[in-house]
Amino acid sequence: MSNTTPEIIAQLAPTGRLRASINLGNSVLAQGTPEAPRGVSVDLANELARRIGLPVEFICWPAAKPSFDTVKAGNADIGFLAHEPARAAEVEFTAPYVEIEGAYMVRKNSPLQSIDEVDRPGNRICVGPGSAYDLYLTRTLKHAEIVRATIGGGSANIEMFLKDNLEVCANVRQPLVAWAEKDPNVRLLPGRFMVIGQAMALPKSRPKAAAFVKAFVEKMKASGFVADGLKRSNQIAVVAPAA
Repeated sequence: MSNTTPEIIAQLAPTGRLRASINLGNSVLAQGTPEAPRGVSVDLANELARRIGLPVEFICWPAAKPSFDTVKAGNADIGFLAHEPARAAEVEFTAPYVEIEGAYMVRKNSPLQSIDEVDRPGNRICVGPGSAYDLYLTRTLKHAEIVRATIGGGSANIEMFLKDNLEVCANVRQPLVAWAEKDPNVRLLPGRFMVIGQAMALPKSRPKAAAFVKAFVEKMKASGFVADGLKRSNQIAVVAPAA
């Protein structure tokens, strides 16, 4: 990018390499292993590193919370997280680059038929701890009980929902759909309870770096880079609109 300056690069990657925190628990954004991550978030980190002329170092986690904590502490220069008010107070976000949906799964014989019926006394909703949908439901639910899985990321809360015979499982739509396709004993409730805007995040107090990365994200959306990254990783998601 033509507006790169030594000051921006020093602020963005103070160690001389771009440290990217990757959440492997969100299969829409990242797949693979800690040794060989891939996906649209990995593509974005590689492209940003290429544009500033520095090597990239991937710091991979199984869930969103440790990935967020790493960026918040300044132990990573960028992260890929859902833009959530509770997080925005502690890290600097770009506009979203991808939008995904939060959905509910229930047992096939559950009396629940719609999302509107979930927030009622007696319903226990299993979530991944510290996930965007955990933060959202914690803020918005009035009657149902939130039950957090012992670990976050992947299918951990789906497994707990089944093992502990809970009423509802909340998660990103894609892993719920994948699970329901192989398990005839569960089904998704129609619709979504939230839209999750996935954005890039930086530690606070790096204003020039933040402005640079915000502009980078807009260019990546407009150029088709994000859409191509989703296609390469066989993920179905919506590219976020321009900021």
